[in-house]
Amino acid sequence: MKELFNLNEDVAVVIGGTGELGGTMAEALGAAGAKVAVVGRNAERGNARAGRITDNGGEAKFFAADGLNADSLDEARQEIAKWSGSPASILVNAAGGNRPDATIPPGGDYCKLPLDAWRDVFDLNLVGGALLPSQVFGQDMINAGVGSVINIASMSGMIPLSRVVAYSAAKAAVINLTQWLAREWATTGVRVNAISPGFFPAEQNRKLLFNDDGSYTERGGQIIGHTPMGRFGKAEELGGVVTWLACRRAASFVTGQNIAVDGGFASVTI
Repeated sequence: MKELFNLNEDVAVVIGGTGELGGTMAEALGAAGAKVAVVGRNAERGNARAGRITDNGGEAKFFAADGLNADSLDEARQEIAKWSGSPASILVNAAGGNRPDATIPPGGDYCKLPLDAWRDVFDLNLVGGALLPSQVFGQDMINAGVGSVINIASMSGMIPLSRVVAYSAAKAAVINLTQWLAREWATTGVRVNAISPGFFPAEQNRKLLFNDDGSYTERGGQIIGHTPMGRFGKAEELGGVVTWLACRRAASFVTGQNIAVDGGFASVTI
């Protein structure tokens, strides 16, 4: 088992590792032995997350980059290779998010959804959240003949959420791109998979799920009622899945998959 789940040979790049979920996944990869490059735009959060990994006996460093800028990503790619001594063999695309004006308000009109909001959400989740980082870091993996790309999609990319139209459509596109890349790169030694988290409380969605007194909002209560396990996910519950998919031995024949980590949400139809 130690050989199956050993990342001591690997360099992991976590785009969006400055966020709550991405940062927790970065910590899991570091605990499994990978050298971890925490990549994002917030230096304070990135350095703090890298510090937590090193405090726990791992090796990590923050690198600033903009996921929507290929030159910025390529500069980070070169700096990471110099720091680690070898190119990345694991890429976790954990950047993403939504815009309030890309969500239809209660009683709102889809036909009036702002196009710029739609485009921004697609850029953030599809272009910067999967497409460009895979292009920039994927070539090194292809050249080395080994690699694991893990895109962070969403349960809403499988079952579109009411009103959350742009984000749901963008995450569905991430899943589709994952499958396409898996097929395209299947003979190169590079595996491409996705993780679709269900509902995990984080900074960007906490007010959607909880009232100020800690009780569920109407939306939060509806989600819990639709989740067989009867609770929200904990960020650390993504660690095992991302580590498994990253491991070149444990997941050697796994590619093109979308792993739902949602407490059973997607299994409920009524």
